[in-house]
Amino acid sequence: MVTATAAAALLATPPQARHGRRYHLAAMPGLRLRLRPLAGYSPPRAGAPLRLRSFVPRCYITNVEVDVSHANEEEALDDHPPLLPACAIPVVHLRDVPDASPFPLHERASHPTDFKELPVLSEGEQHTIAATPAHPAGLYALYASYLFGNLVEQLWNFAWPAALAILHPSLLPVAIVGFFTKLSVFIGAPIVGKLMDHFPRIPMYTGLNAVQVATQLISAAMVIYAMKNVTHASTSAVVLKPWFIALVAAGAIERLAGLALGVAMERDWVVLLAGTNRPVALAQANAVLNRLDLICETVGASVFGLLLSKYHPVTCLKIACGLMICSFPVLVVLGQLINRFSCHALDSSRTPSDESICANLLDVRKIVQNGLSAIRNGWNEYKQQTVLPASVATVFLNFNVALAPGAIMTALLMHCGISPSIVGAFSGLCSIMGLVATFISSSLVERVGILKAGAAGLIVQASLLSVALVVYWTGSISQRTPLLIFLAAIALSRLGHMSYDVVGTQILQTGVPASKANLIGGMEVSISSLAELVMLGMAIIANDVSHFGFLAILSVSSVAGAAWMFCQWLGNPTDEQRELFMFDPHFQVEPM
Repeated sequence: MVTATAAAALLATPPQARHGRRYHLAAMPGLRLRLRPLAGYSPPRAGAPLRLRSFVPRCYITNVEVDVSHANEEEALDDHPPLLPACAIPVVHLRDVPDASPFPLHERASHPTDFKELPVLSEGEQHTIAATPAHPAGLYALYASYLFGNLVEQLWNFAWPAALAILHPSLLPVAIVGFFTKLSVFIGAPIVGKLMDHFPRIPMYTGLNAVQVATQLISAAMVIYAMKNVTHASTSAVVLKPWFIALVAAGAIERLAGLALGVAMERDWVVLLAGTNRPVALAQANAVLNRLDLICETVGASVFGLLLSKYHPVTCLKIACGLMICSFPVLVVLGQLINRFSCHALDSSRTPSDESICANLLDVRKIVQNGLSAIRNGWNEYKQQTVLPASVATVFLNFNVALAPGAIMTALLMHCGISPSIVGAFSGLCSIMGLVATFISSSLVERVGILKAGAAGLIVQASLLSVALVVYWTGSISQRTPLLIFLAAIALSRLGHMSYDVVGTQILQTGVPASKANLIGGMEVSISSLAELVMLGMAIIANDVSHFGFLAILSVSSVAGAAWMFCQWLGNPTDEQRELFMFDPHFQVEPM
């Protein structure tokens, strides 16, 4: 009715006043119409609704913009079409011209409506939607791609250090490759993350897979060459050989490409496929990815170990190369299927203007300048995120290198004369706890929300590691009972560690904009690599087993600091945090 009133008033205006003017009318109380009927017009029956076609049977006006926001302002009308002279126009008289005050419909007007009540989903329906992925078929294709690609990657991650250990008895070659790998991630992750945020997802995915497979093949070729041609040589002679330098460079690039693919899938793709506003589905998807990662880590090492026990190392490396070559076309096809099954959701949020940014980042002449700029830009973006404390807590957890399954813990147990069967059982128990944690985390998110689930994981890990530290300082772990308590506390702490790993990833997925997901994720990986480098340096300095207590104190302090920081962030929320996690049970107010 407001549109009909405004159109009728515009038609009733004299031509000289109407030409070049735009009239703004407001739908106000007190606006009354008196219509002069046309020839042949019969009034509607009582109670019948008044329609525009009842009094304008022969006139049509096009390209006329009517704004009903003000009653006493006039503006120029652009390109208003002239009316035909023979067009009969109804006359509309306005009385009691209202002012420009708002029209409170709920107080001063009665209006018919067809909506008696708004549909509200029940709690069960809301839970069903929250637990249903937005693109389930695309998510299953993502799982297949993640499983196949990660299996080949984990097999190679076990193959190259084992081959180097067979080639040379010293640990220095493996340590050098590992050091430059971490260094390349620290420097290159922000650059690759920024490039991924400004480049189409599917071409970037294909390119990264091609780079990773190519560098894996180069590394394998260098190791095979060394096994066939290098005889007994000193450590310094080995690390200065061209084949070893090529191995270091290829290994650094391979690790950077692999981490970039992991960040893309775990921080960007899974969010689009599960749904940003479906927390339960996203938590379940993150848990599945972590389970697949643990399974691939175990199976990859077991498969290559089985091959080494039956075949020559060169033959094993050739088999690994065959798997790498076969993996590339399979991964490319799976990437296309993910996009197709998700209705091309991976094609979103990519604009043509990003091409110039990609070309600038790929300019070899500006590689140093672009690298420093990407690190500076990534750091500025990283520290401005609302979920920064959750990310910093993840970085702090990487300082725990002593009270965790790994090289340092294995060396300690072997030095103390612990049976290898107990060491193997301890490693297997830690893997089982990590797998169980992926089931617990999704259930915990469903019950208490992602924020409280994250705090619970960190508190559990810090508490159990504190117990392990106390046992180490108060009793000799060479005795059976203290040893079992020490190892059990560390194994159970993996429940909290892996739970927060899943939940912390979801917090970052929720809080980081999709346009910056890869940049922020790459920056976090870069800082985590720096933390590992620092702890690696501390372990080199305190290389004696008697200094393990010092490393254990640093590990417990880092985990406790992560828990304290996260709980402080949770207990003192900002307005941005409340708005970001408005659907989390922690910020929901119970109805009165």
